[in-house]
Amino acid sequence: MGVSTSSPEKGAEKDGIAVVTVDFPPVNALPVEGWFALADAVRAAGRDPQVRCVVVAAEGRGFNAGVDIKEIQRDGHSALIGANRACAEAFGAVYECEVPVVAAVHGFCLGGGIGLVGNADAIVASDDATFGLPELDRGALGAATHLARLVPQHLMRALYYTSRTATAAELHAHGSVWQVVPRAELRAAALELAHEIAAKDGRLLRLAKAAINGIDPVDVRRSYRFEQGFTFEAGLSGVADQVRDNFGKEKEGV
Repeated sequence: MGVSTSSPEKGAEKDGIAVVTVDFPPVNALPVEGWFALADAVRAAGRDPQVRCVVVAAEGRGFNAGVDIKEIQRDGHSALIGANRACAEAFGAVYECEVPVVAAVHGFCLGGGIGLVGNADAIVASDDATFGLPELDRGALGAATHLARLVPQHLMRALYYTSRTATAAELHAHGSVWQVVPRAELRAAALELAHEIAAKDGRLLRLAKAAINGIDPVDVRRSYRFEQGFTFEAGLSGVADQVRDNFGKEKEGV
């Protein structure tokens, strides 16, 4: 359980690939410390001069279910502030990683998961993967910045307001998912792309990553932090707690 970094196979250090794996059962809803651990692992991998590509993957039922709502309900504003800062760090670590980052996505990719993949350089997804921001159902706001990097503006707005999800096949049609494969083939497909990237000169890859980030039309860190201000406003007003307290009760008939 937690965040780990590994090589995909024996001798892979020479191939220049690091795999950062998230495992927080049962649904990979990360606590504050989990987001910070993920940020640290991605940054460390990117700083390693032997690494030329990072793969971010997950174990369990889905890639990421966002923040740990129970932690916020238990610890209140301190946990909300922690989650805001930790998510910003994790998303920023992926975006600012010195080398390209490939996200290997299976199952659900929700909330904070969108922040991760929206900042990745490439996405490989299994055919059961779904992507969405159920924030309005969970008393939160945020990551529209990153969803807007995956789908067109009007679709982003409709998905955000309705809390609906999009499939991997739909995102592939929009060009934001590189490849869709059966779930059993996901890790191999992500590593295949990572190997192709890592075959390039590492010095040029690092320059290319910095150059591409430099021409982005949106400052993703600043944009996301702007969104988070409204998340905290919702928390201070009490409406976020009301929504979170009711989350899931309608389905249970409460």
